[in-house]
Amino acid sequence: MRFNGEFEIEGVTTEEVWLALSDPCMIKEALPGCAFLVEAGEDPDFDALREEAEAAEDPPILPEATPEEVAERAFERGKTYAALMEVGVGNVKPSFETLATITEREFPRMAVEVEGSAANSSFEMSAWMKLAESDDDVTVTWEAEADIFGRIAQIGARVVNPVANRIVNQFFDEVATRLREAGDADESTDPESLRQRVRSLF
Repeated sequence: MRFNGEFEIEGVTTEEVWLALSDPCMIKEALPGCAFLVEAGEDPDFDALREEAEAAEDPPILPEATPEEVAERAFERGKTYAALMEVGVGNVKPSFETLATITEREFPRMAVEVEGSAANSSFEMSAWMKLAESDDDVTVTWEAEADIFGRIAQIGARVVNPVANRIVNQFFDEVATRLREAGDADESTDPESLRQRVRSLF
């Protein structure tokens, strides 16, 4: 099953979008149904991670967080991250224990390998994205190829595809909103100065 698309974010630079999409905390907040997203080893205890996430205070994200704070916790190539994802497809709403490994991260392109399992359902996915700037806008081009198994696979692509597209659109809408808020909060900063500041953190 293949998904792909483009999303345009207005009034930002590629560096700002790259920084936002490199932030596990931003991804967790923007991704519908994501309970947590943290760096993990190969065999994480998802119950313990859920308890830790519920007890911990959420760290600031853009626009409250500084670029330096975001860069400090950004995704790293070769590292694996654990997430708990609740996805509603038809009358099925599984909670997927998910592992995502960053396989490529070199501006302006990032790629990831993901596998997830839930009661009676599982999936494997490869995905990538790249950024391109035009005038004052940034276009995010993305593609994902997924294999799904079990009960959720029995529902069929006719139901699964619209759900996947809705999740992706909600995610990018939230990221775009956060970036606009960050731009509004930092109007006094020269755009080129901000670009160089962010680029120095890569």
